[in-house]
Amino acid sequence: MAAAPLMPVETALARLLELAGQTPIDACEQVPLEDADGRVLAEPLRAGFDLPPWPNSAMDGYALRLADWQGDPLAVSQRIFAGHAPAPLQPGTCARIFTGAPLPDGADTVEMQENAQVGDDGRVRFVEPLERGQHVRPRGQETRQGDQVLPAGTRLGPIELGLAASLGAAYLTVRRRPRVAVLSSGDELVEPGQPLQPGQIYNSNRRLLLAWVRRLGCTAVDAGILADDLQRTRETLAALGDVDLILSSGGVSVGEADFLGQVLEHEGERNLWKLAIKPGKPLTFGRYRGVPLLGLPGNPASTLVTFGLLARPYLLRRLGVETVAPLGFTVAAGFSWPKPGDRREYLRARLENGRAVPYPNQSSGVLRSAAWADGFAEVLEGRTLAEGDSLRFIPLSELLG
Repeated sequence: MAAAPLMPVETALARLLELAGQTPIDACEQVPLEDADGRVLAEPLRAGFDLPPWPNSAMDGYALRLADWQGDPLAVSQRIFAGHAPAPLQPGTCARIFTGAPLPDGADTVEMQENAQVGDDGRVRFVEPLERGQHVRPRGQETRQGDQVLPAGTRLGPIELGLAASLGAAYLTVRRRPRVAVLSSGDELVEPGQPLQPGQIYNSNRRLLLAWVRRLGCTAVDAGILADDLQRTRETLAALGDVDLILSSGGVSVGEADFLGQVLEHEGERNLWKLAIKPGKPLTFGRYRGVPLLGLPGNPASTLVTFGLLARPYLLRRLGVETVAPLGFTVAAGFSWPKPGDRREYLRARLENGRAVPYPNQSSGVLRSAAWADGFAEVLEGRTLAEGDSLRFIPLSELLG
């Protein structure tokens, strides 16, 4: 019997996003602005007033009514600092004004101080031609009252929080944090700080995934290591409590030691996908007692790639984020690829002089390659490359945040 064809990356991602839409994180909470970094907006942020709420000066200089200026020097009738309310502008005069200060009623133009000359009598001569409205920020330039400034589903970062603060928002309504249980599978795994016995390795995936899901605004539940024992696997899963996702690494094959898969088949459901991706390939999506479960391959680089490109967008979509694909851009290959493969490869690479240069060792067990790299150089299945050919580059900064 011929082997089933490998599932394209796009197909796997589309299925995961569809599944994510079936179990959205709908519950909301209000949080203070200072606690909203990394959260997902649950309701649109709308402007409660015009911003700026009045015309103001974009420069340190002089405010005037252009129709009052016929080329002769103007007397200065007042000084206006940011944060102070001005008096109406006296006809035939100008006002000394500073950046951000409100324009006085009657003024419609600002000239920067560099183009003004103050005479011995205190009058101001303008030495360049003036245009009405120059250097004036009009009322509502940024937003009008009632405008939607940020849509629901926006991931909040420093810029979004600054924008919310400019509108006076002290609290924001956000999706609650998903609870993600992170576990690793295999008797060969040992936690850092413990002595290694023959055949054992330190558990790097646990630290990688715990830190990553926290960066995505989730609450990470450390479920430890799944022992290669059927009963203990049952006990570990049963003790997880109220979680929104079980995220595992390792033990997603169909071997005799895949006790996680055996438990899913008896107490839930399990679908094993073989993906056209490298590193990666085996991926499990299932449910344990109704809780979604994502099983990633256990090799560190495989875990990195499949979480970044598949699990991360799945989690974000459950939080209501619409745009979940990482931004990538086209660069020149700093290497040749003479032999086409049947899987899409994500090479850990860095940019050198505008070209993507891969780490020399692309083994799926070498996490050092990712620490060295700036991102993934994507080599499409069935493609060859000559040095200088174009390919897509996905920065790690797009995936880790």
